[in-house]
Amino acid sequence: MSDVTITRALLSVSDKTGLVEFARALSGHGVDLVSTGGTARAIAEAGLPVTEVADLTGFPEMMDGRVKTLHPHVHGGILARRDLDDHLAAMKDHDIAAIDMVVVNLYPFEATVASGADRETTIEYIDIGGPAMIRSAAKNHAFVTVVVDTEDYGAVLAELAAKNGATSLALRRRLAATAYARTGAYDTAIARWFEREEDEGFPRRIGFAGALEETLRYGENPHQAAAFYKDGSARPGVATARQVQGKALSFNNLNDTDAAYELVAEFSDPAVAIIKHANPCGVAIAASLAEAHAKALACDPVSAFGGIVAVNRTLDSQTAEAITEVFTEVVIAPGADDDALKVFAAKKNLRLLLTDDLPDPGETGLTVRSLAGGLLVQTRDNGCLSADDLKTVSQRAPSADELTDMLFAFRVAKHVKSNAIVYAKGGATVGIGAGQMSRVDSARIARRKAEDAGLSIEGSVVASDAFFPFADGLLAAADGGATAAIQPGGSMRDDEVIAAADERGMAMVLTGMRHFRH
Repeated sequence: MSDVTITRALLSVSDKTGLVEFARALSGHGVDLVSTGGTARAIAEAGLPVTEVADLTGFPEMMDGRVKTLHPHVHGGILARRDLDDHLAAMKDHDIAAIDMVVVNLYPFEATVASGADRETTIEYIDIGGPAMIRSAAKNHAFVTVVVDTEDYGAVLAELAAKNGATSLALRRRLAATAYARTGAYDTAIARWFEREEDEGFPRRIGFAGALEETLRYGENPHQAAAFYKDGSARPGVATARQVQGKALSFNNLNDTDAAYELVAEFSDPAVAIIKHANPCGVAIAASLAEAHAKALACDPVSAFGGIVAVNRTLDSQTAEAITEVFTEVVIAPGADDDALKVFAAKKNLRLLLTDDLPDPGETGLTVRSLAGGLLVQTRDNGCLSADDLKTVSQRAPSADELTDMLFAFRVAKHVKSNAIVYAKGGATVGIGAGQMSRVDSARIARRKAEDAGLSIEGSVVASDAFFPFADGLLAAADGGATAAIQPGGSMRDDEVIAAADERGMAMVLTGMRHFRH
């Protein structure tokens, strides 16, 4: 029979949410409660009978609580197979009582790391006994119910009520899978912490883990299933934001909003980025958010319809009014004042996300992409250049204004799908060419989009995310009136490209840093 009646449960939890109610319900089904430390005190203070683990094992907790459940009377009671005579005989010979349910959630290691705790403190939050009990119970799920998430208390109690104090094999199998996922994620968090502490680069084995935040309606397309997981990172962004209003975020909303916020965080001046399909269709910096938004919108007002807007300052009512004049899917910002919140509230379906902070564009970290049979892992593209990093290679040096626009345009190009061309003037993009197989095509498309928006690239600078392999891309920009170019350099034909710039009287600087984005 797959149903197992619960007669004894061991409870040891750090997160005591719902503990007393759960323990009271178990006790109401006649379950004997065994517990440790603070969990036992909370249960006893609720007036429920509870046996301390120390009384079960005959050994007190010792070594500051490091040793308390690592004992045969605990693990024997959990791991014993009730269908094997020799297991039952061993239990009888050694006076081991069966434990039918294990309720354990772990020391909050991830939260401790996120808090910035020192090394010694962090190590003390590595749980040993908890994972051991969880894994033991999950392995023996044919006979033992393991509960690691407070969210599962309700399902367990519902089944106990329906089955007169018993659980089904189907529930125990599901809970066992949840248990191993939890210990796997926990061990991954510990391993990743050690990797960062020891700065080992790329370790021999690597793990990634996340907690399900929500199941999404669908993925990139309606026939694809999707879900959103949080990895516990404290990096400000879409995963840490609080949603103030609006419909649930879709897969594409999440992806595009992340791209928008990472881009706008590149700038110290008030900045606005408008994103569509993870590519910017307008970016600008200005003295105020409202001015920056107007300049960003002017770059491509057609593509901005149904886009994502990211800002790097607290939103004010004037900017909010301007944003809501165009149909916008998502707005993300560090904050919003009361007047701005009132403006957005009139647009019920608009999603407003507030983060309280901005991601650091220079922060280290890893990014991951799946491929058939493996993972591609790399360090974050945290390259940030200043004027001192640039090398002038043309006969004419750039003016101060050109240099400022060059640095702005190159930072935007870092966030445009390759091959990327960005025209900028006066702290705003005036044309963006993204994702083309040919760089000259990107240059021409960016110029055409500028013209379609009623703008001109006359007097603009042009940024390329990678070197110009031929002079044709640069000449396409020069033909439109661009006066200066910033690019990584490194082509076999650099001399040819530089000569073309000199022939057109353009200033050109090399960065020595490429920003491919696929």
